[in-house]
Amino acid sequence: MTWRRGPIGGHARIGEAVGQDACDPRAPRLSVFGPGPAAAAGGHAYTGVQAAKHGKGRDDKAQVQFHYDVSNAFYALFLDPEMVYSCAYFRDWEADLATAQIAKLDMSCRKLRLRPGETLLDIGCGWGGLVCHAAQHYGVRAHGVTLSEAQFDFATKKVRRLGLEDSVAIELRDFRDLSGIEFDKIASIGMFEHVGLDNRDGYFRHIRSLLKPRGIYLHHAIARPMKATEKKFRKGSPEFRALVKYIFPGGELDHIGGSTDAMERNGFEIHDTEGWREHYGRTCRLWTERLYANREAAYREAGEAKTKIWLIYLAGCALAFERGTVGIFQTVATKRARGASGLPPTREDLYA
Repeated sequence: MTWRRGPIGGHARIGEAVGQDACDPRAPRLSVFGPGPAAAAGGHAYTGVQAAKHGKGRDDKAQVQFHYDVSNAFYALFLDPEMVYSCAYFRDWEADLATAQIAKLDMSCRKLRLRPGETLLDIGCGWGGLVCHAAQHYGVRAHGVTLSEAQFDFATKKVRRLGLEDSVAIELRDFRDLSGIEFDKIASIGMFEHVGLDNRDGYFRHIRSLLKPRGIYLHHAIARPMKATEKKFRKGSPEFRALVKYIFPGGELDHIGGSTDAMERNGFEIHDTEGWREHYGRTCRLWTERLYANREAAYREAGEAKTKIWLIYLAGCALAFERGTVGIFQTVATKRARGASGLPPTREDLYA
């Protein structure tokens, strides 16, 4: 079957690839992860401990590597040339993925108000897209950290290929191990989803400790709509259990109020929050179409079952963002200090 054309265009015959109407809005939600056509996916489940709290049995490195170390070649089959694995920014809905991802990197740098000579920390730097872009176009000294060995290898080679060794450093380490250093600006783009709700206060507290007074922090994360109570919000759904079993072990989505509350509790002043939900719907739709188009190569690289799991995952994400059952926000905050924040009086320059 063909998934139905959404409000911003695009289509892919994903149902045909996975053997059921997995992308039909009328189909059982994520039933492919249970009994049925994808039952063979059992061998592709995460088998480690799914502990909630950091320091109490939670193995963040193993969980991150389960998701990202499928192989760099696999991700290259659906990502843009810069290997940016987070929401793109479409100045118009007809822009191609590569153009929209460069626009996202540039918008992120502008929101951070980067200046030549400043220091930037990118937490969960992925394949090095932001740190390299910031060093090349804004003249900063960028430091990226990741727990994925595949990403570290790729990003390190990219830095050398671009001749950025003097301005970009990539480390294979947990950012919580960083201490005794402060950065002018810090970005967390598509990383917070891995942290877990029980660890969010510690996350923001440590980020604050690494940020200079009045330094800018850019928080870019997927969020779910809040429920009537926190208890109802935290109740796990079948979709969530499938997601942490097969795709994102240890992952949890906050609501935007929970994230901004936690930032304020831990010494940040919130300035701007911008929703990019439709941008991520478009991004995931393009990712799905690209992976489907390259599915035979993906079968050879990662196996047929895992590829089908990912097709369903990406298609499901596209539909979720398009329908509004999940969202994504960029939040600009500064390390709280007395007096002026140092930000300009308006944001006109960001959208000029």
